[in-house]
Amino acid sequence: MLAFLFRRIGQSVLVMAAMATLVFLGVYALGNPIDILVSPEADQIEREQAIARLGLDRPLWVQFLVFVKSALAGDLGRSFVHGLPAIDLILSRMPATLELAFVALVIAIALGLPLGMIAGLSPRSLVGRGIMAGSILGFSLPNFWLGLMLILAFAVELKVLPAGGRGQTRELLGLQWSFFTADGLRHLLLPALTLAIYKASLVARLASAATRETLVQDFVRFARAKGLTPARIVGVHVLKTILIPLVTVIGLEFGSMIAFAVVTETVFAWPGMGKLLIDSIYRLDRPVIVAYLIVIVATFVVINLVVDVVYSLLDPRIRLSERKT
Repeated sequence: MLAFLFRRIGQSVLVMAAMATLVFLGVYALGNPIDILVSPEADQIEREQAIARLGLDRPLWVQFLVFVKSALAGDLGRSFVHGLPAIDLILSRMPATLELAFVALVIAIALGLPLGMIAGLSPRSLVGRGIMAGSILGFSLPNFWLGLMLILAFAVELKVLPAGGRGQTRELLGLQWSFFTADGLRHLLLPALTLAIYKASLVARLASAATRETLVQDFVRFARAKGLTPARIVGVHVLKTILIPLVTVIGLEFGSMIAFAVVTETVFAWPGMGKLLIDSIYRLDRPVIVAYLIVIVATFVVINLVVDVVYSLLDPRIRLSERKT
């Protein structure tokens, strides 16, 4: 198990190094933030001073070496716009995005897993076909349109939930979290539901397919022959088996929720990392863009590492195959 873990950590470090290089070169080679940051009335001397202050007068390879040296020390540069460390800006917005993605993932699993298993147990029934048809609808609805419809229904017409913002927060471990307060949960529900619908549809279809495939396996037939109740067969044997492929998908989808919550955060004015990214792109705030992308890549790498470990715990064959290789 330790060899398996060390190998995965080494691969993760290589991925991080490669992605950090690509992210830096891709962002710093495009556009000129001076055109946005400096007033059009500024003279040439003021423009040159601003360029020198931001370090943009150096060759690209020199900027990259400075970036690597600073990144190894935990410094991803200072925001051109805010004048603050870029990583601090990202981390200050991260709790809002994390709690949005986490609550959305919980809703997606709570809806998708049982509905998918019901559809898999009775695929030809009216309920099973209805669940599969609903999952197709969940795939088809654009996030921004779904968010606007939820705002129209629950905030404008029914007036039971707020249309945007984060609401009241409570501090925990030095960070502000909104799901510890009733007002924060009310503000969190609509954006989390908007983000969860697509993922719930995906989980439902995967759970349905995995359930149908598992029900015809020999170990399920043996369990029936032993006289186990259907509830125990489904709740223990079938559920544990279908969780193996679902763990990988759910882990990756959690990472995608964090990375691609930009639209949802924009629609609901949710003060997360995605909203900060959009503002930074408009202003060509390169350090913040690079810091955001590196944080997202690191998040995906960590999630993949955790998924690999959990997968190996659920399926011992993974560890055996690693030993053989």
